[in-house]
Order: sequence, then structure tokens, then C-alpha cells
Amino acid sequence: MTNAELNQLKERYVAKGAASPATAFAERAENSLIWDADGNRFIDFAGGIGVLNIGHCHPKVVQAVKDQLDKVMHTCQTVMPYEGYVKVAEQLAKISPVRGDAKVMLANSGAEALENAVKIARAATGRNNVICFDGGYHGRTFMTMAMNGKVAPYATDFGTMPGNVFRAPYPVPEHGVTEEEAIRRLKMVMKTDANPKDTAAIVLEPVLGEGGFYAAPHSFLKKLREICDEHGMLLIVDEVQSGFGRTGKMFAIEHSGVEPDMMTMAKSMAAGMPISAVVGTDKHMDASGGNSLGGTYTGSPVSCAATLAVLEVFEDDNILARSQALGDKLAKRFAQWESDFDAVVHPRNLGAMAAFELNDANGEPAPQLAADLCKKAREQGLILLSCGMFGNTIRFLMPVTIEDEILEEGLAIVEKNLKALVGSAAATA
Repeated sequence: MTNAELNQLKERYVAKGAASPATAFAERAENSLIWDADGNRFIDFAGGIGVLNIGHCHPKVVQAVKDQLDKVMHTCQTVMPYEGYVKVAEQLAKISPVRGDAKVMLANSGAEALENAVKIARAATGRNNVICFDGGYHGRTFMTMAMNGKVAPYATDFGTMPGNVFRAPYPVPEHGVTEEEAIRRLKMVMKTDANPKDTAAIVLEPVLGEGGFYAAPHSFLKKLREICDEHGMLLIVDEVQSGFGRTGKMFAIEHSGVEPDMMTMAKSMAAGMPISAVVGTDKHMDASGGNSLGGTYTGSPVSCAATLAVLEVFEDDNILARSQALGDKLAKRFAQWESDFDAVVHPRNLGAMAAFELNDANGEPAPQLAADLCKKAREQGLILLSCGMFGNTIRFLMPVTIEDEILEEGLAIVEKNLKALVGSAAATA
């Protein structure tokens, strides 16, 4: 079918809240490229929103999935377990930097992992409250909508959110919140709303994803660890978008040396197959009763096979080094754009988790400019995403395995459109 025919079906049958605004439909993909139903070629700087760190259809992952399909597609692991589930649990327990000996539960999505992390934290501590952060994004289920640090579009139309969720500022000096202020206001939340003795956990992304790709300072993360230890609360880090090599380490929290009590992960964990995990200290993970965690499809055999293949690719293809090298290239190019274009501000990266912001002539966030840049880029064959609390951040989530010539082609499209939309610094001086 053509793009036009598929758009007609989308308009007729797909719920408005679930329908993509994009009008091109993916037909096939390979590493950093996608071809649509009309045969048009796109460079992918979005990676399925951070799902494809090792690229589209990595041959080792595809083969692992095909091999598993010839064996077992589904039994429900609580009814009839299988090797893949326990092998994935073993590998994740070994590589995750949680405190002490780790145990694992598998789920289907990032939101489901966060839901279960909260359940486990409540069981382990006997407490109800959860403290999250402004700008954080944890999912679209009801508990995770309550945990998100941004209302629109995630919770706008859906009524009352679950209670016992409290929020503190995330340290973003570029937007007026210093680390010291963030800690001060967190402590105030603990005085005015979330009594520590009733608080199960502090939950945060070590690098904000939808919130703008800001990395928490290492000293801030260490202070959170101290606060949690002081009050018997658990520290849970959400690595759904920042994990599996995006930042140059397997998990972003590793840059700080801080050991959380629990971690959530998903997205690039299986290179496109649906799976997620909660990894935590064994005594916490074992706190709830038998059959209290899980679901019909959690840790499916096919997704487990994909995850094990992804872990092999990381080792065989030196993905972490490639992520860091890609981040260095992006940082260099961003620095040049910051010099060349007045509108480009606050370039930043942690490995290949990279972004910059667009401001207007008055130094205020320019979300429309960011939207225009993404629109123009797509018209010219580049899939590019914006994000951030103010909608003015341009984020880069291309596969870490992107070919050098394709990377340059995509960056050239960004640069061309920056020139067209905002002009050079010299021209506007």
C-alpha cells in the first residue's frame, strides 16, 4: 500500500490520541536508514525514541529472533518457564551497578518496569510515598503519569492521578535551578509533603529524557544516595532511555559511581523487541510474595532471545566505545553550531545522548523554531526529534552504529536548515 492509502486507513481506524502525525509509513529499515511505503529514504536520528542503539534489524538480533520462533513463542513464564528468562536475568544482574547481589524481574515496557519498581519499593519498605522530579518522564500508565514531571500531553485528559507522588526540582542551571537549590527544595518537600518515614523511594532519570537531555551532576546523585540512606528510602534510577550504551557506559548512573537500590531499563535492551526489566538488590526484589510480580507476556521467549543477542553485540562490536566516539563527534559539531548560530544554545552530551536548545532573539526558548527545524528536516529525509520542558530542545538518538557518511549527511541537513531558519551569527550581529 502507498503512504496515501495508509493515511486514509489511519484517519478512519486509529484513535486520534494514538495516531502519529507523520504521513510516511515505514516499509523496511537497515541500521540508520528507513524506507517508506513509497520508496523514500530517511536517515534516522530518532532510533524509535532511543530503542535502536545498535541500529535497525541488526543481523545477529534478527537471527536470534528467527531461531527462537522455531522453538517456543510463548508459554507465560509463570506457567512454564524457559531458559531465556533466567539467562537474561543472570546477565542483567551481572552488569547492573545496584548495591549488593542483584535479582531481576522482566516486563514489557518502560512504564511497566516503573510501575513494578514502585510496587517492589513499597513492599520492601512498608511505605507509600514516592518522590520524583520536574521534567522526569516515566511512562503513560496511571502511576507513571502521576510520576511524570510534565502534564501535557501525557495526563491532560485523564482525570485524577494516583496519590502519594511528590515532586522536587531537577537541577538544571541553564533554567535557573542550581544543584544547591534542587537539594534545598527536595528537603523542603520532605518537610511539607512527603515525610521520609512514609516515603518508599526517590525515583529519577540520571539523564532527563523527554525533559531535555540534562545530566544530573554526580555530586547531586551522591547527595540523593546519602539522603536515601539517612532516611531508609530506596534510590531508584530510571535508565529506560539513558541505558544500554547511550551515554558511553552501559548505564548512565555508572558515570557517577553511585549504586542505586533499583534500576529500570527497556528501549534498546532488545533492539526493537518489547521487553523491560527491574533490577534491584536481592532483599528488596524478594520483598513481595510469590506470584506478586509478572504478567502474561512479561519476558517473552522471543524478546529474551533478542536481549541476549544485543548483549553479545555490545561485547563483540565494542558498542560503548563507539557511543563515546559518536558523542565526541556530536559535541564538536554542536560547538561549531553554537558559534555559527545565535539561536543554538546549551549544547550538551553524555556520550551519544546529545542535544542543544534553540532560543529566540530575546534569549527565550523557541519551541516553534524547534518544531520548524524538525519539520524541514523530515521533508528533506531526516527524522529528527525535539523535547524538553519548553519544547525547544533538539535531541539526537541516531544508532550508535551509524555509518560515518550517513551521520555527516544527516548533520548537513540540520546545518542547512539552521542557516535557512535562523541565519548565521555573523549575519545577525
